[in-house]
Amino acid sequence: MKQPQWFSLLGLATRARKLVTGEELVIKGIRKKNVYLVIVADDASLSTKKKIQDKCNFYNVPLKFTGNREMLGSAIGKHERVVVGVIDEGFATKLLSIL
Repeated sequence: MKQPQWFSLLGLATRARKLVTGEELVIKGIRKKNVYLVIVADDASLSTKKKIQDKCNFYNVPLKFTGNREMLGSAIGKHERVVVGVIDEGFATKLLSIL
C-alpha cells in the first residue's frame, strides 16, 4: 500500500529533528511560539482535541486532524502518537499545502 505524501514528509521532519510529540510538549511549544503546525490524530479523545484546538486558536497556530494514532506514530518511527508539533516553518508550510 502506498503511503500518503504527508506521511513521508513527516518522517523526514522527524529525522531532521523538527518535531515535538506528546500533548504537553506541543502545548509548551505553542506557548513559546516555536510550533508552526500541529497535527492531531482523528481518534484522539475529545478533551485532547478541544485543549489543543483552543491553544492553537489562541496562538494562531494552524491545526490539522488526520490519520489515526497508529498511523501518526508509524510516520515518525515511534509507537502510537496522538499529537505532533512541527517546529520548522519550511516543513510546516509544505505539510499544510499537502494536508
